[in-house]
Amino acid sequence: MDNPARPTSASGPTLIRAVGLFTGIFLVAGVVIGSGVFKKIVPLAQTGLSEAWIVAAWVLAGLITICGALNLAGLSSLTEESGGVYEYLRLSFGNFASFLFGWSDFTIIGTASVAALAFIFAQTINTLLPLPNPLRHLEQVSIGQLIYPFADSGIKILAIGTIGVLTWVNYRGVAGSGKLSNVFTAAKIMGILLLIILGLFMTTPTSEQTPLPNLSTAAVADTPFFNAFFGALLSVFWAYDGWMDLSFVTGEIKNPTRNVPRAILLGVSIAIGLYVLVNYAYLRVLPLPALAAVSPNEIGAAVVAEAMLGKAGKTWILVLIMISVFGSLNTVLLSHSRIYFRMAQERFFFAHAGAVHQRYRTPHVALLFTFAWSCLLVISGTFERLTDLVIFGNFLFYGMLAAAVLKMKRQGKITVPVTGYPIIQFIILLFAFALVVNTLVTQPQQSMLGLALMLTSLPFYFYFKRKRA
Repeated sequence: MDNPARPTSASGPTLIRAVGLFTGIFLVAGVVIGSGVFKKIVPLAQTGLSEAWIVAAWVLAGLITICGALNLAGLSSLTEESGGVYEYLRLSFGNFASFLFGWSDFTIIGTASVAALAFIFAQTINTLLPLPNPLRHLEQVSIGQLIYPFADSGIKILAIGTIGVLTWVNYRGVAGSGKLSNVFTAAKIMGILLLIILGLFMTTPTSEQTPLPNLSTAAVADTPFFNAFFGALLSVFWAYDGWMDLSFVTGEIKNPTRNVPRAILLGVSIAIGLYVLVNYAYLRVLPLPALAAVSPNEIGAAVVAEAMLGKAGKTWILVLIMISVFGSLNTVLLSHSRIYFRMAQERFFFAHAGAVHQRYRTPHVALLFTFAWSCLLVISGTFERLTDLVIFGNFLFYGMLAAAVLKMKRQGKITVPVTGYPIIQFIILLFAFALVVNTLVTQPQQSMLGLALMLTSLPFYFYFKRKRA
């Protein structure tokens, strides 16, 4: 049986601790605040919930996220190695649990997030400045009529180029990547604050708003309150996703036992405050029926900004989305590559991915693995489908992390005080169980296919385990 607590031998250059508390806070806020803050108001308006319950969904999801952050704070005392969640699961439940998380992240969750963010970034640029489509004549070429590698070629080329540029930035050092993240996170926060100020203090009440043109027929769901609110929570949780990413970079954070939990809590708190206020501002500018009637091709925040400032407002929001998504993409690329780096150190991934660059002191090969697989997902166009298939996957691992705190605290391996223990852990377990069951019931085919994709890790696990032995 593998010993999960086995020390890892290392030779040659090592990672450097160059990320301080301030940068850590901005990394968390930067990765959480992506495109969801601009898009989620429309599907929420279509649930049939009242304005008060929509705001309540943002608050409740934020509180559950804070519970998750407090849970992670307890686990952060276990190790100062890179990998974060991967390491916590390895130390708590052994190599198979951690490999299941790490392999799922590499094949689906992390790299698909990189691909999706890069595609959204390129798509937004295409909206403002139409891109050429050099491979238009090959658009109908398909692989099994499921994958169309040459469709949207201009957008895909720009998306791959964007991933390449940010891979190069991260390749050359974590400090430079952190500074870039700080700049873009500060810009997106200032932009959202301006949107909040305009919506709360410089517009007339919703009752005086005139209807906007070019809105589709309202498609408000006629579902029971519980199902509608539960569906709204699931949608909102995705907007909060990414708060765990800082833990993956633990090996490059100064004083990680102190700074990792503080950065996650403060970064998530910033996101919660902005999310609640900006959604309240949306609801103040436009009534729910108008938001529910927004076309699927439109972005809710852009429609709100256009109502306040005309066409210039829509353009401004599109630029803000570009800034927001670009910053999130940089942080996702930075953080998730550290999981594969740590897996390789533990000899549960391709060995070269555990290398550290002699000069830049970065996991440069792990970054190249991330770049390569993400680009393949961009070309395939399947990244959105893959992320949809593992909606329940993240909540499965959230539940496992709560169980890890209960186990390690009981065994005396977590010696620091854990805020809210054990109530918070049981809250997380309850929500994780409810969300997983709900997804299995409401989306059985997608959920089972997602589970099947996660279980493709089995042959690779035994391959690496045999090679390791």
